Amino acid sequence: MESTAAAVTPAVYGDSDRPPRGDYSRDGGVRADYTCAQDWASYTPADHDTYRRLYERQAAQLPGLACDAFIDALPSLGVKDRIPRFDEINERLYKATRWEVVAVPGLIPEEPFFSLLANRRFPVTDWIRKPEEFDYIVEPDVFHDLFGHVPMLFDPTFADYVQRYGQGGLKAHDLGAGEKLARLYWYTVEFGLIRQPEGVRAYGAGILSSVGELQHAVRSPEPHRLPLDLLRAMRTRYKIDTYQSTYFVIDSFADLFGKTAPDFTPLYEQLATLPDIDAGVVLPHERDIPAAG
Repeated sequence: MESTAAAVTPAVYGDSDRPPRGDYSRDGGVRADYTCAQDWASYTPADHDTYRRLYERQAAQLPGLACDAFIDALPSLGVKDRIPRFDEINERLYKATRWEVVAVPGLIPEEPFFSLLANRRFPVTDWIRKPEEFDYIVEPDVFHDLFGHVPMLFDPTFADYVQRYGQGGLKAHDLGAGEKLARLYWYTVEFGLIRQPEGVRAYGAGILSSVGELQHAVRSPEPHRLPLDLLRAMRTRYKIDTYQSTYFVIDSFADLFGKTAPDFTPLYEQLATLPDIDAGVVLPHERDIPAAG
């Protein structure tokens, strides 16, 4: 397995006093696209137990809070009592939507991330948090990536949206608009809400894999819930160390796919002339969507 110096350079997002987590120089190597083999044999009994307990706790919260598509697809992850083997998930995922999950050592740079998504390959961090990090972890681990993200990739329309996002990300990177487009990922793939007949529900991985944010996002009266507008979302800052104070709501995954069909170049030109909006700010003409009952 070949690797290059660039391939083992960790990615850093935001400000941090500690180095990025993950083994980027592991035995066997990391490929030039930042993928690597899932070393399933290296997981300890404690690792598997952590995954089991995280899965059980989070799955118990889903009714009335998670969207139907997520609840319906969650069993497709397979085993609940241990960390799944990625190749076992891929047997089901590829048949469903022609996607596959690939292991990565941790956070990876924008360009290879976008490229993987554009080719229907979802990067999954292969390490799992320590028991003392059970309730909160700074960087995404294998539980967040598998439990939070992968079930939604079984939905054909959402899976197509994620591929389109990757394709658009490569273009945004070349145009210097990566930061703006990253906000759209944050407010949809990570922290998106969707309207269902019975009220808003979560489909974003950052919500669905969080012990506290699921209730906060769907039922709390505190945050703002606004209809998704691409320009608005890409102007809106977000925080990585607190629950979100603003969420954006879609009517359906077909609605999300349709909104992102046009060329984003005119949007980037507009964004260059408009100020950013702080998280939690509601503009005078905006009205909140009610929390779920």
